[in-house]
Amino acid sequence: MHPRWTVLLLGALVTVANAAVIYKWTDAQGLVHYSDQPVEGAEKIVTGGGSTYSGAASVKGLQGMQPDKKQKTGPGLAFDTLSISSPTPEQAFFGDDSIPVALAAIPALKANQVVSWSLNGAPLPQTSQSFSLQSLTRGTYALAATVTDQTTGQTMSAGSVTFYVRQPSELSPQHHR
Repeated sequence: MHPRWTVLLLGALVTVANAAVIYKWTDAQGLVHYSDQPVEGAEKIVTGGGSTYSGAASVKGLQGMQPDKKQKTGPGLAFDTLSISSPTPEQAFFGDDSIPVALAAIPALKANQVVSWSLNGAPLPQTSQSFSLQSLTRGTYALAATVTDQTTGQTMSAGSVTFYVRQPSELSPQHHR
């Protein structure tokens, strides 16, 4: 199937259903395929009715998390929780959405602790605990954060989060004039 038809089919599936399950896989030639039928080795993607973000919901979800004792690396870095709270895993954004990025750290970061971010393995210039990503092209992205204690040199990483940027279908009503 031609890649353009694959994208059109995916767009049609998303617009027909308010929430749908789509399967994504890469063949031996490196082409990415999408289907509504499961295929061995395919990644399951659940699409929703739109992209939403609620900072309150993210913090509320952290309250029930148990501390991961393996994350503690010494007296300089000790967090009960260190995770990327936004975007959420597998979250999809559409069009030109601004993508909120936030790191949850309990207890809070100290003045001598700095955050470094990477997107798909490439470093980002941001060092704050929260910011927005703008104008990302369609695709799959992996976001990671690492906290470095500048006094001790110790580092601790939050788990990587995968999210998606989609584009509206060419078949959608807003494209017809």
